[in-house]
Amino acid sequence: MMVHGEIWTAKELFVYPNEYIYWSIQIVMYPFMTGLVAGAFVLSSLYHVFGIKQLRNMARFALVFSFALLFAAPLPLMFHLLKPLRGMHVFMTPHFTSAIAAFGIVFSTYGAIVASELWFLYRKHFVDIAKPLKEKKNKTLAEWSKFIVFCSLTLGVYDVSEEALRKDEKAIKILAGAGIPVACFLHGYAGFIFGSVKANALWMTPLMPVIFIMSAIVSGIALCMLTYILTMEARKLLSKNRRRPSPVHRSHDEIRSVQINEISMTARYLLFFLIFAISLELLDLIFRGYTAVKSWDVLRSVIYGKDFTSIFLLQYGLGNLLPLILFLAPGLTIRRAVVGVLLVLFGVFMMRWNVVIGGQAFSLSFAGYMHYHLPIIPHDFETFKEGLFGAAVIFVMPFVLFYFIARIFPVFDLKETH
Repeated sequence: MMVHGEIWTAKELFVYPNEYIYWSIQIVMYPFMTGLVAGAFVLSSLYHVFGIKQLRNMARFALVFSFALLFAAPLPLMFHLLKPLRGMHVFMTPHFTSAIAAFGIVFSTYGAIVASELWFLYRKHFVDIAKPLKEKKNKTLAEWSKFIVFCSLTLGVYDVSEEALRKDEKAIKILAGAGIPVACFLHGYAGFIFGSVKANALWMTPLMPVIFIMSAIVSGIALCMLTYILTMEARKLLSKNRRRPSPVHRSHDEIRSVQINEISMTARYLLFFLIFAISLELLDLIFRGYTAVKSWDVLRSVIYGKDFTSIFLLQYGLGNLLPLILFLAPGLTIRRAVVGVLLVLFGVFMMRWNVVIGGQAFSLSFAGYMHYHLPIIPHDFETFKEGLFGAAVIFVMPFVLFYFIARIFPVFDLKETH
């Protein structure tokens, strides 16, 4: 019987017979997706907690998108498990005896916070739709379906007075404030899992959780910016093709003006967190070289030799330095912002790749190496879910979910109450 990991592992020099790269692309996708969740929520909190009014629309967009990302976050673990149904045990029997077991508590708490914040933010919207349908006598089948959905979402609370809306706004601020540390812990514990592995020299560092959190915020903001730009561009095309201006929908020029202002403001915060993330990663690298522990010889051969291209050229050069230059250059345009956020997302993904795959690249004998070959064309279910197509399914899923969730929680053209 073939050992799990044997398909995509190539060995070099002296490697123990039972050593393989067990954690594949799905374990790379897991911290990447949870990081997007945390980063999107932090972006939404910049308005709800700190009151940055220029990010009002972006904050609502990021909160809804974070909710869509939340459903996709645990799926890489489910894909990776040989018996996926065991993944539900984390949510059904959470405890703090191990970092991964605590995921059930953290994930459930964070999910409850995001769902509650969304409810308070959109409660008036639910009431505005449910009330007219409730009073209407002869409803069509579509109206009955819409009435049942939105009437259920109101939870029986139809009070939309100014005092009630002020209480909603206060609740949103409290939940957003409480959600920031929970969101950071949601992703920080992924770094904690790697940083607490004493048997692996590359992972064992107290800076790992902090590095993961900072890069998570960067990736979440970048993905929200990219998705926001794409949706705004789609709205511009629709408004351009619309013959008559609508009092509800904005004109082409108005959408363009709003888009540029919000992207420019969000890019400033992305730049701020990007500088912090790069500084922490370089600090960790310098610290390892300075202390030069017993395992430094094999780590140096991996970092500066085997993985030089993926670490210094792809991650630091293409994924960190180049977008830093693009965002620091004056006169930021939408096209330059798109290129910048794509490179940022690539850099964060390469960081996850270099940690997960690079951490398994050397043998515990310190005298051999293992190379990971990503399955491109699947020839069975194992190579599908642990290959390129499995990772693509995980990445695309939040966008599909966001499309349907935005039908209930509209991110544009909503009557402002908060």
